[in-house]
Amino acid sequence: MTPPKPVRQPEYEYQSLRMPRGTTRNAARQLLTEHAEYGHWELDRLRLFPDGSRTVRLRRRIIRQIRNW
Repeated sequence: MTPPKPVRQPEYEYQSLRMPRGTTRNAARQLLTEHAEYGHWELDRLRLFPDGSRTVRLRRRIIRQIRNW
């Protein structure tokens, strides 16, 4: 019986954004939408602080090419 092949977990790269407290919801949505559409980023974590500022962590998958020589 052969052992099962290990499954590779996807690797991600991360980017952090900080939005000041005066940023409207609509402006934050537009910024995140642009990052998603043009940079292929997805939302990983959003933190809203008591002073109204936000920190956003985005991630995107790293695609590695396999060499076939």
